[in-house]
Amino acid sequence: MSKPKIVVLGAGYAGMMTTKRLMQKLRPEEAELVLVNKHNYHYQTTWLHQVAAGTVNPNQARMMISDVINPNRVNLIYDDVIDVKKDDHRVVLKNSEITYDYLVISLGFETNTFGIKGMEKNAFSITDIESSRMIREHLDYKFAKYSSSDQPKDEDLNILVGGGGFTGIEFVGELAEKVPELCKKYDVPRNKARIINVEAAPSILPGFNNELIDYTRRSLEDRGVEFMEGAKINECKKNSFVIGDDNEEVKAGTIVWTGGVTGNSLLSKAGFDITKGKVTVNGDMRAPGEENIFILGDCAWVMDEEKGKPFPPTAQAAMQHADTCSNNLRALLHNEPLDKFVFDDKGTVASLGQSDAMGTIFNDTKLYGKPAVSMKKVIDNRYLFMLGGPRLILKKGKLRML
Repeated sequence: MSKPKIVVLGAGYAGMMTTKRLMQKLRPEEAELVLVNKHNYHYQTTWLHQVAAGTVNPNQARMMISDVINPNRVNLIYDDVIDVKKDDHRVVLKNSEITYDYLVISLGFETNTFGIKGMEKNAFSITDIESSRMIREHLDYKFAKYSSSDQPKDEDLNILVGGGGFTGIEFVGELAEKVPELCKKYDVPRNKARIINVEAAPSILPGFNNELIDYTRRSLEDRGVEFMEGAKINECKKNSFVIGDDNEEVKAGTIVWTGGVTGNSLLSKAGFDITKGKVTVNGDMRAPGEENIFILGDCAWVMDEEKGKPFPPTAQAAMQHADTCSNNLRALLHNEPLDKFVFDDKGTVASLGQSDAMGTIFNDTKLYGKPAVSMKKVIDNRYLFMLGGPRLILKKGKLRML
């Protein structure tokens, strides 16, 4: 009798941790494990803003999947996922097809521009290693071009960041430290380069405590970041945002959109019921009406029944999705009761560059400055430890200031 086949689609936080947990919870004879991913590497999504700004090397933010997932234990397939045929228990890949008994969909996010005219065409986005590397290289090119031009335009050094949420704020925090380095490298006066964050909501960091928001704003403004809050972006042109009721045009040489994400478009194509780009999963992390399909990470809405809204789609939530999913896959194989997802909120810390941070931990204990920077690095290193132990921390971890 053949072993049941468990197929995991996507090697992000949820997919990697699910695979790692299944290796730990199941004996080789209990199930065949398959991990499918577009690339042969896994990357730290929460580090991409640093790669984009040029404060972290792309190679530090990624690792070979086979370095942490034993290919002798898990069948690693590097290919694009094209479609899921639920009725046939089949996944269509770009170069082949695979069947499954149990399926875990953790394919991550796609950029959501909310229909803003020209945004998809004219703005960079921080979605993966390559898109982040392109931003890094573009910034360097713009400063080099300005420095060597006979008639430089100051607006070419402007950096527009659309969206004042978590990613946008962390990105401008990195820029606040990288731009002075670029100015020095290319002999450009610091006051020639502007970093402008544009947020449609009345305030940056919607949903954050006002005290943390005020600290963030002061920290970044002191380092040259400009904020346009309550400023709706009507259009993104090749070299500008058109903003507000007056259609004010703000020009820039670099435009980056960080204002929204949605679940992978494959979900809709595969016939799942979608809410704002994601699937609202059952408490056991399975898709509604599906006995053998789990949906995790940025592809899933997991409802907070007390508050009547989904839990935030964070990295810590994705890793906890993985724990519940792996427990329940083992339970299904052994005809045992399934667990219900319970979110353990350990807090949220946002970096504001290499030298500053803010956030809350545990019971809303607030952290600022160097303690918050150290805690952010502890959080990053904790994930590496969970995935690959001390060896991975020594190889890829953030060890300074700890």
